[in-house]
Amino acid sequence: MKDYKKIYEQWMNDPYFDEQTKEELRSIAGDEKEIEDRFYRDLEFGTAGLRGVIGAGINRMNIYTVRRATQGLANYIIKQGGQDKGVAIAYDSRHMSPEFSDEAARTLAANGIRAYRFESLRPTPELSFAVRELGCIAGINVTASHNPAKYNGYKVYWEDGAQFTPPHDEGVTREVLAIDDWNTVKTMSADEAKAKGLYVTLGKEMDDKYITCVEAQVVNKDAIDKMADSITIVYTPLNGTGNIPVRRVITDLGFKHLYVVPEQENPDGDFPTTPYPNPESRQAFELGLKLAKEKDADLVLATDPDADRLGVYVKDAETGEYHPLTGNMSGSLICEYVLSQKQKNGKIPSDGEVVKSIVTTNLVDAVAKHYNCRLVEVLTGFKWIGKQILREEQTGIGHYMFGMEESYGCLIGPYARDKDAVSATAALCEAAAYYKMQGKTLWDAMLDMYRKYGYYKDTVKSLEFDGIEGAAKMKRIMDTLRANAPAEFAGLKVLSVRDYARDTIRDVKTGTVTPTGLPKSNVLYYDLEDNAWICVRPSGTEPKIKFYYGVKGSSLDDADRKSEEVGKAVENAVESID
Repeated sequence: MKDYKKIYEQWMNDPYFDEQTKEELRSIAGDEKEIEDRFYRDLEFGTAGLRGVIGAGINRMNIYTVRRATQGLANYIIKQGGQDKGVAIAYDSRHMSPEFSDEAARTLAANGIRAYRFESLRPTPELSFAVRELGCIAGINVTASHNPAKYNGYKVYWEDGAQFTPPHDEGVTREVLAIDDWNTVKTMSADEAKAKGLYVTLGKEMDDKYITCVEAQVVNKDAIDKMADSITIVYTPLNGTGNIPVRRVITDLGFKHLYVVPEQENPDGDFPTTPYPNPESRQAFELGLKLAKEKDADLVLATDPDADRLGVYVKDAETGEYHPLTGNMSGSLICEYVLSQKQKNGKIPSDGEVVKSIVTTNLVDAVAKHYNCRLVEVLTGFKWIGKQILREEQTGIGHYMFGMEESYGCLIGPYARDKDAVSATAALCEAAAYYKMQGKTLWDAMLDMYRKYGYYKDTVKSLEFDGIEGAAKMKRIMDTLRANAPAEFAGLKVLSVRDYARDTIRDVKTGTVTPTGLPKSNVLYYDLEDNAWICVRPSGTEPKIKFYYGVKGSSLDDADRKSEEVGKAVENAVESID
């Protein structure tokens, strides 16, 4: 742990830090706990970049931590010889996002690296698209995704358009951590940077190219043309970046009845209608569901603040109620629809691939198998799906058809390398039109999938561990489970144990050990009897351990029962660890 008092005093007295920062720090003088929390460590530059509470201090998101991160990125880019390619920068609706993105652009420019910064907020997938479209060496996205309003973040992308992976994430991290003297971080004025051609503004031209690619993913325009006037859509961008691009795409495709939740329409970093702007949250949908009932909508859609994740409620025609679709459900439904339409048109190649993360539902495995696509598993994080697309491009082996992860994200085509909620909204609206032609709702289509493939139910439980003691507890849980794998959960025997940190898969019955074939990661996975599974993974962005588990039932009720039993067994296993 750093000498937080000493660093606090340095920030108070060093002329490098502005008066506003010092005034904020003076306001906490005497609050020992708050000073410690702000200065006991550097804000972690992890596998995706930075994410933290906005405020003054080395363990906070502020212009100085953003500059330092950008200087480290610039140093790495220069060592890689990529300084002539430039860096694309986007940002969302959060507090300080415009300022942080501007600081990043000016630090890059001061290092002789051209920054391509969007003129205003844009969705994450458009940043991913822009990196490749411009031929940049890297990208920066200033966003904290679905975190509460007090947070912001800084994600780094590499030249393939995906969030950076080894060795680049490790290389940039080393460069950032090597910067001890804040005064060595370079910056210049925006005017000077623009005059030198090192600060370029992106706008409509890039928007048009991105939207064209999104709209090109439509697989049955005829269904839209016939039913566009019969589908009613309610949408909320949750005060984030999705409003303009989603409305544009839905309107371009021809849908006539799109209603946007007015209280959540415009960008607002306070997220005043919900403390947690997460499309997984029921609370985030309250206003949308109210509007849906007024308009008798077929579906209700919500994108998170950076518009890479999509939440969905669909109408049950029999009861009039709206059912939530988890990310596993909506992703599998989109995959089924897209592949079924492509199969009808003979557009599934013999080497077609569906890519998913290891914590994603096995329902999509069954979908891929049905359409003769190879199912590829990757580590958690969409960057690994992006890496698989890159591998296909480089080797000529495999043809990307669809990718998804359980955390409400998917990508239909390879035009981007991150999940795209703008595209997913279009796909679900298109699917709603197609199934309505057959007299069905999207909920009917979901039930049809269950009858066809089995009643899969997937759940995730998160346990939070704040502060220094919490971090130690998380380590203790992982170490204990790693050293003493349970023999069963809820009466279901463990068939094999995957330890991604050790790159091993151990067959419990035979003792045979084989490699996972994936990069090392602090993740444990238990294959159980009866098509069930459990995965344990510390979050890479929040102080929590996530427990994922899935079952397959003979009905919705049977799947619910099995899932509840496995969930209780997971809780018992954790509680038994001191």
